[in-house]
Amino acid sequence: MNTFQTLVEAFNAQCQHTQTITYIEGKDKETVVSYAELQKRALGLLACFQQRGLKQGDELIIFLKNNERFIDVFWACILGGIVPVPVAVGISDEHRSKLFKIFNKLKKGYIYTDSDNLQRLEKYAQAQAMQTEYKTLASKTIEHDTIADINMSTMGQPANVQPDDIAFIQFSSGSTSDPKGVLLTHKNIITNVNAIAVGGGYTEQDCTLSWMPLTHDMGLIGFHINMLVWNMKQCIMATDLFSRRPLLWLQKACEHKASILCSPNFGYKHYLKSLADKEIALDLSSIRLIYNGAEPISVDICEQFLLRLATCGLKHNTMFTVYGLAEATLAVAFPELGADYRAIHLDRHDLLMGDKISIVSAEHPDAASFAIEGPAVKDMEIKITDKDNNTLAEGYIGDIQIKGDSVTQGYYLNEEANAIALTGDGWLNTGDLGFLLNNELIVTGRSKDIIFANGQNYFPHDLESIALQHEQLELGKVVVYGVSHPEQQKDELVIFILYRADINEFPTLARDVAKRVNSQTGLQVDTLVPVKRIPKTTSGKVQRRLLADAYLAGEFNDVLYRIGQQDGVPESEARNITPLQQQLLAICNEVVEDKTICAEDNFFDVGISSLALAEIHAQIDDAYPNLIDVVDLFEFQTVIEVSKLIEEKQAAS
Repeated sequence: MNTFQTLVEAFNAQCQHTQTITYIEGKDKETVVSYAELQKRALGLLACFQQRGLKQGDELIIFLKNNERFIDVFWACILGGIVPVPVAVGISDEHRSKLFKIFNKLKKGYIYTDSDNLQRLEKYAQAQAMQTEYKTLASKTIEHDTIADINMSTMGQPANVQPDDIAFIQFSSGSTSDPKGVLLTHKNIITNVNAIAVGGGYTEQDCTLSWMPLTHDMGLIGFHINMLVWNMKQCIMATDLFSRRPLLWLQKACEHKASILCSPNFGYKHYLKSLADKEIALDLSSIRLIYNGAEPISVDICEQFLLRLATCGLKHNTMFTVYGLAEATLAVAFPELGADYRAIHLDRHDLLMGDKISIVSAEHPDAASFAIEGPAVKDMEIKITDKDNNTLAEGYIGDIQIKGDSVTQGYYLNEEANAIALTGDGWLNTGDLGFLLNNELIVTGRSKDIIFANGQNYFPHDLESIALQHEQLELGKVVVYGVSHPEQQKDELVIFILYRADINEFPTLARDVAKRVNSQTGLQVDTLVPVKRIPKTTSGKVQRRLLADAYLAGEFNDVLYRIGQQDGVPESEARNITPLQQQLLAICNEVVEDKTICAEDNFFDVGISSLALAEIHAQIDDAYPNLIDVVDLFEFQTVIEVSKLIEEKQAAS
């Protein structure tokens, strides 16, 4: 067991060794940085920060897409006692809005970013009439482009950091309306990474590989800080590279003989969809753990993934179904190391707060399946409580509460959130529901996402799994939400479906999905809505509340009226297009299924997903290397606009 008290102590000790970080930016593009070199870079950057007036206790938002730059800045902050605030760059105005909201919350905030992102923030601010806010932010910005060389001879002065000092602030990945900043001390983090290492049986011979964003707790803590503290080799793959070319994930794991991987549920599905029926020749026998967490775990997808890759030497007991959250630093419950993953099947009608669970067979018509996450990790306590904070016995559904030295003391300048989460007796209410059985935790869902109908509570992901039995629907393209109306005693059950085909055919699909849900649950679906996109966080979590807010705001009224009237959608008039536009259209229509894209069609109006845009960009980049970035497709939103951009870039070069 390590005896480090702070991240500074751990960093300085492990940087004396020869271990490395491999940054994977492409199939043939990798950069290897030793821990010792990282230490020099971090101290050089710290000198720059201190020269510009940053002091211990100041906060620095890290707003960078590049993983290598991110890590350099993060450790410069840690060494100087500057509080890093990781914020995902993202690809939409929602993410830029979140950045401004977080910056405005900070007491002594600065931002570190590059010129491209700063320009996009300025453009967003102008569109939102936020020029004053942008001017304030820009005055506190350190541009990466202005720092020519961080391997300089001048080294910053490390701070005298104590275990109870704030190490960094982890803002919730899914919060765009009012982001909550989880305060994590050095003691919190050291305690949790030690618990993770024990639970995962880590050794210095392990090699990890992750594509999770470093702005996410699993990416930053679970697959970077953890590895450094335990002196392990680590590989960090760009998240958008995984989005564009998911098959590279396991190819790189094979090349580097990685022993520990991770992914949320949607990542396994994304990989399987890309793999399809392709033949693969990989040796995955070196993998001993694949973490599965960060969102509800699909037992079916676990099984599909393991069976599909069994011929590559992937062992069935590598799937490690875990539970954690930012408020716990990261890890809360782990299964037994080396044991096969397990699931439990419950009657979905006995999942109310305070209900005693009813175990049924997997084939039972009312079966809802849940992964077993296991007992609490080292130095963590778990209890289940009712709505009055009374502890419940094993086998009863209730609020999951946690306690331990890795649990946050609260949220940054947010007394309202603290009053909800902190129970006053040393425990933290996670906001999740679940139960304990044989001292093992089983998570059933988020309490705030529960749908109340017919006197019963239903979990969105359970109803989504029923809808997904329809052959036309796919994971991540169906969202169930209970839209609350104060004047009613029940939620309006709304199903949002990502839909690209002829709008006149949607009612048939809607009737089939509603009938399927009704036949299995007895629930009447109130409304089915075709949507052009499913909002997600940068780590892939569906943001159900954003769809519900848009629904209540009437943003889908027009399309719902058209469906009700059975009006057709007029086809675009034919127009002359250039050879370049023809080529771009061919790429778009190859990637996008069940929809014919026209040159003047807006990518988002016709429902092209972010992942599809990433695939489109990858093919454009193959044909016209290094001319446009994937984020350009979010600003130039038609084939015509993209073709003009390419022509301008070609002329300029």
